[in-house]
Amino acid sequence: MFKYLELCVDLRKSHIAKEGLFQYRNMFQSVNVGSLEQVIRGYLRMAEERTEAARTQSTQAVIDTDDLDNLATPESILLSAVSGEDAQDRSDRTILTPWVKFLWESYCQCLELLRTNAHVETLYHDIARMAFQFCLKYSRKTEFRKLCDKLRKHLEDICKANVQTGNVSISKPETQQLNLETRLFQLDSAIQMELWQEAYKAIEDIHNLMNMSKKTPVAKTMANYYGKLALVFWKAGHCLFHAAALLKLFQLSREMKKNITQEELQKMACRVLVAVLSVPLPSLHPEFDRFVETDKSPVEKAQRLAVLLGLAQPPTRANLLKDVVRLNVVALASPQLQQLYSWLEVEFDPLTICQNVQSVVKSLQDDPNSQLSQYTTALTDVALVRLIRQVAQCYACIQFARLLELASTEDLFHIERLLVDCVRHNDMQIRVDHANKCVHFGVEAGGGEWCSAADEACGGAILQATPAEQVREQLVRAAEVLSRAAQALYPARRRAERERARLSMVQHYHENKHTEHHRVLQRHKIIEERKEYIERLNTVREEEELRRQEEQLRAAAAAEARRLEQEREEREKKRHASELAAMRERHLRERIAHISQTMHGKKVLQKLDEEDLKKMDAEAIAQREAEELMKERRELQARLKSQEKKVDYFERAKRLEEIPLLQKSLEEKQVQDKAFWEQQEKERIQQLIEARTRDVATAGRLVRMAVHRDQFMNRLSSERGAAYHQRLAAFHAKMAAERESRLALRRQQRHEKRRDEWLAEKHRIEEEAAEEARKIAEEQEKLEKERKHQEELIALQERKEREKKEHQEMLARAEARARALEAEVPRKIDDPKSSSLSSWRRGKEDKPPAAPAKEPEKKEPWRATRLREPVRDDRPHSPLRARDEHPPPARD
Repeated sequence: MFKYLELCVDLRKSHIAKEGLFQYRNMFQSVNVGSLEQVIRGYLRMAEERTEAARTQSTQAVIDTDDLDNLATPESILLSAVSGEDAQDRSDRTILTPWVKFLWESYCQCLELLRTNAHVETLYHDIARMAFQFCLKYSRKTEFRKLCDKLRKHLEDICKANVQTGNVSISKPETQQLNLETRLFQLDSAIQMELWQEAYKAIEDIHNLMNMSKKTPVAKTMANYYGKLALVFWKAGHCLFHAAALLKLFQLSREMKKNITQEELQKMACRVLVAVLSVPLPSLHPEFDRFVETDKSPVEKAQRLAVLLGLAQPPTRANLLKDVVRLNVVALASPQLQQLYSWLEVEFDPLTICQNVQSVVKSLQDDPNSQLSQYTTALTDVALVRLIRQVAQCYACIQFARLLELASTEDLFHIERLLVDCVRHNDMQIRVDHANKCVHFGVEAGGGEWCSAADEACGGAILQATPAEQVREQLVRAAEVLSRAAQALYPARRRAERERARLSMVQHYHENKHTEHHRVLQRHKIIEERKEYIERLNTVREEEELRRQEEQLRAAAAAEARRLEQEREEREKKRHASELAAMRERHLRERIAHISQTMHGKKVLQKLDEEDLKKMDAEAIAQREAEELMKERRELQARLKSQEKKVDYFERAKRLEEIPLLQKSLEEKQVQDKAFWEQQEKERIQQLIEARTRDVATAGRLVRMAVHRDQFMNRLSSERGAAYHQRLAAFHAKMAAERESRLALRRQQRHEKRRDEWLAEKHRIEEEAAEEARKIAEEQEKLEKERKHQEELIALQERKEREKKEHQEMLARAEARARALEAEVPRKIDDPKSSSLSSWRRGKEDKPPAAPAKEPEKKEPWRATRLREPVRDDRPHSPLRARDEHPPPARD
C-alpha cells in the first residue's frame, strides 16, 4: 500500500490514491484499524514533504491563485498570454501550485474517508487540524471557507443520521470533546486569517456543542471561548457585547483561577472597565429600527448574540455599569481609570471633562502594546456626547468656538455628526444655526420629556431639571398628595378593595381547582405513557439487535459471494492484461514506423539497436524523440546567441567612434543658442517699453469721459426703475383679477359638488325606498301563499272527515244486513217444506260417523274486513289510507 501511494504522490494522481484508500478502508477498518491509520498518515506525510520541497525550490512562498479547485480560469489564461513572465514565474506556477493543489485534495479525500468511522475518529480530527494549518501556512482563505463548510456538513450528518455499529455518535462525550477542540482550533485559525464571518460561525458551532454536552466545559475552555468571542464582537462593531464578554471572562477568571495574582486581576479589571465605558450611549427609541426593512430585526440579532454569551436577555450599558460596580471592578482598576469612570459617570463638569478624558486617552495611546489603545476613539466619542448633554443642561445657546474649546478638538464636522446623532435618536432637542455659528438647545415644556428619559437611560450626572421636568414633578407631587388625602378621608375603601381582591382570589381558586386537579392527573398519565413508550423502545431495540445479527449473517454470505466474484474478476483481469500487452506491442511497432518518417526520428532510431527497442515502450521512444528535438533546439539557440554577441560588439564599436563627434556638435549648438537668446531678450524689453507708453496715453484720454459716463448711468437707472414700478403695478392688478376669477371658479365648483352630492343622496334614498317596497310586496305575496295553503289544508281535512262519516254509515248498513241474514238462516232450517234441507239431513244421518275434521271457516273477504274498526294511518300514500278512502262495493 505504501508503494502504491508513493507512486500516486510521484504522479500527483489524487483520485487514484482515493480509490486505493477506500478499498483499503473497506478491507481493514474492522480488523486492523492501526494499519489504516498508519497508511493514511504516511500518505499525508509524503504529500506534505513533496509540497515543502516544491516550496523551497520556488521563490514564491504563497501562491496567488484564489481557488485551487479552479486553477485555469479565463482571466488567468488571458493574463498569462498578455503579460511577460520570466522563467522563475513559470517555475513557481508549474512547481508549487500543482503540489499545493494535490495536498489540498489529499486532505479533503482523507476527511471524506474517515468522517463516519468511530475507530479512526481521532485521526479524522488530527487531519482537520492539519488542513487548518495548511490554510494558515499558504494563506488559503477560499479553501479555509470550503473546509469549514465541509466540517459543518459532516457534523450535521452525524447529528441527524441513525446510529449504527461502528459509526460516529454525537451523544458520546469523547466525540463531543473532539469536535469542540477542533472547532476551537478552527476559531483560532479564522482569527489569525482575519476571516471574521467564519469565526462567528465557529463560535455558533462551539456554543451548540457546549449546549449539547451533558457536562460543563472546563474553565480553561470557557475562558478561551469568551476571549475569542470578545475579539469577534469587537471586530464586528458590537461594543456592548464585547464588554459583556470581557465581563464574563473576568468573572470566570476570578472565580476559577486559584493562583491569580493581583497584577493580573488589575489588568483584567482595567480592560473590562475601559470596554464598558467605551460602549456608546444607548438610543432612547431602539424600536424605531424595526420599521427599517432588514433581514432580521435588531432585537432578534441582539437576542442571538446574548444566547452566545449565555444570557437570557441582551445586556444594556446601564446593567453593565451596575455589574462593574457590584463586582468591585472599579476598585480593582488603576487610579487613573477610576478617575476616568468618575469623570464620565459620576461628576458633572462640562468645562474640563474632555480635557481630562483626553489626558487619559493620550496615556493609553502612548503604550501601543497595551490592549487598551483600541478603545481611545470610542472613549473620545462618549466624552463628547457627555459634554453635549451637560452643556445642554447649562446653556440654551453656545457658540461653535466655545463648544470646540470645551471639546478640546478642532474637528467641527465630527461634533456636528454627534449632534445629528443625538437628535436622530430622539435623545435631545438641538438646532444648529450656521448663520450665527451657534447651537441652540431645546427648552420647550412639551419636549423635555425626551431629554429626561434619555438622561435616565444613559446615566450620568444631572445638574438641574428642565422646565418640562419641573412641570412633571409638580404634577407627580400633586397626585401623591391627593392619594394620601383620599386614603385619610376614606380609610374603609382600601380595606374593601382588599376584601374584594381576597374574595376574587378565593372564587378563582374554586373555579380552577378541578381544572388543576385534572391537569395533575393528566401529568401522571403522560408520565405513565412515557414509561410505556420507553419500554416499547427497549423492545424495538432488542428486535433491532436480533435483526442486526441476522444481517451480519447475510453480510457474511454476501462477502463469500463477493470473494468468488473477485476471483472471477481476477481471472478476467489477467486475460485483459494479456490482451493489453499484445495491443501495447502493436502500438509500439506503429509508433516506431511513425517516428522513422521524420528526420530527428531517424536519428533517434539510428542510435538505438534492436535489443534496446524491444526493452522500450512507446512512451520511452516518444521521450527519446522529445529529447532529440530539445537538443536540436538548444544547438539552434547557441548559434543565435553567438550571432547576437557579434552584432552587439559591432554596435558598441560604432558608438565609441561617434562619441567625440557628438560632443563637438553639442558645443557649437550651445554657442548658437546663447547668441539667439540674447537677441530675443533685447527685442522683448523694447516691446514692453512701447506698450507702457501706449497704456499711459490711453488712460489720459479716458479720464475726460468720466462725467459723461456717470450721467448716462444715472439716467439709465431712473428709466429702468420707472419701468420696473410700472410692471409691478400691472402684475399686482393681474394677480388680483386672477385671484377673483379663481375664487369664483372655486365657489362654482363647490356649488356643483354639493349639488352632485345632494342628487346622489337623493338617488340613493329613492333606491332604498324602492328596495323596501319590493321587499314588502314579496312579504305580502308570501303571506298570501301561506293563507291559501292553510285554506287548502282545511278543505282537505273537511273532505276527509266527510268521507269518514259516509264510510261509517255504510259499515253500519252492511252490519244490519248481516244480522238480518243470520236471523233468516235458522228459520229456513226448521221449515219441513224445505225438501232440500230434509234430504240433506237424511243423507247425513245414513252416513257412518267420520272422524271430526275442522272445517275451514269460510269468510267473505268483504265481510271480515268491514266488521273490524277501521285502522287509522295518517301517512300519505299508505295502502290502508287508500283502502279507507275508496272501499270496495258491498256484496249481496
